[in-house]
Amino acid sequence: MNSNLKEVASVFFKLGCFAFGGPAAHIAMMEQEVVERRKWMTREHYLDLIGATNLIPGPNSTEMTMHCGHERAGKAGLFVAGICFIVPAIVITGLLAWLYTKYGELPAVAPFLVGIKPAVLAIIAQAVLKLGKKAVKNTELIILGIAVVLACLLGAHEVLVLLVAGVLGAVYFNWRKKTALQFNPLMALVLGQAATPFLKIGSVKIFLTFLKVGSILYGSGYVLFAYLDAELVAKGWLSHAQLMDAIAVGQFTPGPVLSTATFIGYQLNGFSGALASSAGIFLPSFLFVLLLNPLIPRLRSSQFFSSFLDAVNVAAVGVMLAVLIQMTSSSLTNWQNIVVALVSLALVFGLKKISAIWVVVIGAVLGYALTLI
Repeated sequence: MNSNLKEVASVFFKLGCFAFGGPAAHIAMMEQEVVERRKWMTREHYLDLIGATNLIPGPNSTEMTMHCGHERAGKAGLFVAGICFIVPAIVITGLLAWLYTKYGELPAVAPFLVGIKPAVLAIIAQAVLKLGKKAVKNTELIILGIAVVLACLLGAHEVLVLLVAGVLGAVYFNWRKKTALQFNPLMALVLGQAATPFLKIGSVKIFLTFLKVGSILYGSGYVLFAYLDAELVAKGWLSHAQLMDAIAVGQFTPGPVLSTATFIGYQLNGFSGALASSAGIFLPSFLFVLLLNPLIPRLRSSQFFSSFLDAVNVAAVGVMLAVLIQMTSSSLTNWQNIVVALVSLALVFGLKKISAIWVVVIGAVLGYALTLI
């Protein structure tokens, strides 16, 4: 393994072990690791990757790891980054699934979450500020960004908001420049599962079910739960109580939220079911990113699609800001949360640069200590 691949593996395995807080937090931590600290790419290109990734199916933050790995070490880096980010979450979730099956309950982790959630808020705030400075290039984009934040807070679907913002931005800026609009046709990739009946819930059926979900899942990983309710609970494969426990696992484990699939697969068919569900849910993302990554520079070189990306990038930052506002209102509910948030903000925006991973660790320990008072 060459030095670039080793570096990719190290960075994303570390993030896979410590990246708590969902897609917005993961993207914020990645920005610090690959753009600010290691200079793998410019912040502008990182924004382009975020904007484009939001428009394809699959878990956004996991696909961003693949893009970053590709930038550093080519196609091999894409696979190494994605696997190294996913594997820690799958292993941790698989262990929890085994404990859940054996003992019928989940470990108590609430005291540590007291500190992790507010620490993550500070990390997201820093990323929104830095990415926002690059994304906002004029007054019109500021107005567009504010509109996106308001739309998200009012409950609009984030993918629809991004698409509308991109089209509006592209049409407006090209109209302003009086540029003829020329569209290049792009091939659409559609993955699906034939509705073939099976006699039992075997690993093949589990794989195909989660492959379908991974192929059509848009937005953040949390949208996964609505799909799982329709695919599993409605069919009688899983109870609502089991699904809620699986959701809890996805929320308090590091790495991608879609590791919930590992937990569910284990409940359905043991170890082989866990492997099948994990492979099925993540496999489409590798294919989508492999196809999308070479297209992004071409889109940026087109005047129309360059305006489209500018608008989508501002919208993506707006979505992150909306997530930050929503998480802040739901997380800062007591004095312990507030203290950890203030300390985390001081660490993130202080004079000395500190890794986002250490902010999470310090926040978790501080949160636990404060619950003992």
